[in-house]
Amino acid sequence: MLATNETVKGIDFNINVCIDPANKRLRVDEYMGNIVSMIGRLNELAKKHRMTKVIVKAKSNDVELFLSRGYMIEAIFKRYFSGDDAYGMVLYYDNERRTSEEWVKEDAILNDVLQLPQSLLPKKLEEGFDIRLGTPEDTEQLAELYRSVFETYPTPMNQKEYIEKVMKEGTIFYVIKRDGLVISAASAEVNDKYSNAEVTDCATLPQFRKHGLMKVLIDALEKELFNRHIFCSYSIARSLSFGMNASFHQLGYTYTGRLIKNCDIFGKLEDMSVWVKDLSETGSILRRGLNEFSK
Repeated sequence: MLATNETVKGIDFNINVCIDPANKRLRVDEYMGNIVSMIGRLNELAKKHRMTKVIVKAKSNDVELFLSRGYMIEAIFKRYFSGDDAYGMVLYYDNERRTSEEWVKEDAILNDVLQLPQSLLPKKLEEGFDIRLGTPEDTEQLAELYRSVFETYPTPMNQKEYIEKVMKEGTIFYVIKRDGLVISAASAEVNDKYSNAEVTDCATLPQFRKHGLMKVLIDALEKELFNRHIFCSYSIARSLSFGMNASFHQLGYTYTGRLIKNCDIFGKLEDMSVWVKDLSETGSILRRGLNEFSK
């Protein structure tokens, strides 16, 4: 079942909540009003839909109240709310969902990633590859790419129609082609209201993963976001993926936490590492433009 976004209103609160059956979670990206009343309604919704996790992006002034109701901080989305931080507050309804079997292994991966040098200089695209903004004409090849790379995925990116839908809704795609075929891609889901964007849907065919294509794609997305005055860029990467976490670290992103069993990828619920970057701090580099490294 597809996730649905709903506005839930009480006497003294409003919530914009994503009901996500595939990943057995509720996610609240925006809310206002009485926090205690809101938490009560979220408990009711979780029970009704048989969810095992609730995630709320909480404002800093509300963190203490969420903590007093059993919520925990798993990550911080720096500058998410138009420059103010959002706190990833979570509540679990299931002990198995709450427990990560891979935590120590993920800590070791993170430690190795953090030892790598960072470089904010744009990475050049190797000869023979072409990069450009994704268009509706690419959706069939994009669906095939995601179908090939991921056994399961939190959203139906293996469907051409779904990719067309998110493009129309404002999601930006960058694609890299070889011999006319899309072999690597990434997207940015833009939140214009709060001037943030999630870099996501990162995928490269296995035979091309040693060419550093994802760094090129993310750099291109950052330039596009900066030009649109979107300055908070964040991403949620599989904690078990050395390559993806290394890419974000080396591109100047900061690790800000880990979401336990957050979404279904490769047939199981996986922990996800949160990486955040303030694009306004790297504006002079981003202004150099895409052509400099795509030559």
